Amino acid sequence: MSDDYNPPQDPLVILHDDHEVVLVNKPSGLLSVPGKGEHLSDCLITRVQAVFPTALLVHRLDRDTSGVMIFALTPHAQRHLGLQFEKRVTKKVYVARVWGEIAEKTGTVDLPLCVDWPNRPKQHVDHENGKPAQTDWRVIRAKDGESRVRLMPKTGRSHQLRVHMLAIGHPILGDPFYATGQARDFPRLMLHSESLQFRHPDGGAGMKTSAKAPF
Repeated sequence: MSDDYNPPQDPLVILHDDHEVVLVNKPSGLLSVPGKGEHLSDCLITRVQAVFPTALLVHRLDRDTSGVMIFALTPHAQRHLGLQFEKRVTKKVYVARVWGEIAEKTGTVDLPLCVDWPNRPKQHVDHENGKPAQTDWRVIRAKDGESRVRLMPKTGRSHQLRVHMLAIGHPILGDPFYATGQARDFPRLMLHSESLQFRHPDGGAGMKTSAKAPF
């Protein structure tokens, strides 16, 4: 990863901002936070902080995933949102294009995950050491050897959606870690965080912010 990091230089897309939070549309190929080393310093949080100097991290998206990401603008908001993610008050919906035509319309993957140490950062299903992980999925359409699905993770494990779709035989297209052969031969990982539902740190009102998938 370190050798081929060439993040997109798209301008920052701000979806919503107020006195407590800012939500942006992260491009695929950009790290959420800095990696180890100067060559991995360009990331979404530093770009956000260039506009909103007080921005604080709440959660991450994988480098190759695009879509809605929230940052706190005060320590209070960071604590408030952090607890919401921890207690699974937030609702995240992703859109993905996956390999193969899924016959069923909906389903749930309930498989425990943990890091695959010899091959990290890859994760794998591990019934003995894995942490519980659940993903609900719904097919939007299935044709031409692929399916477009909505993925609703109930837990937030690393690479959860990618490993869960692989486990049921439908890897996400363009996935550099888990797709093989023709399924890998796409310009990007076909995974996008479409919407995030949360309670506003100032008053607790429900809010939902969305960004259309670019694929």
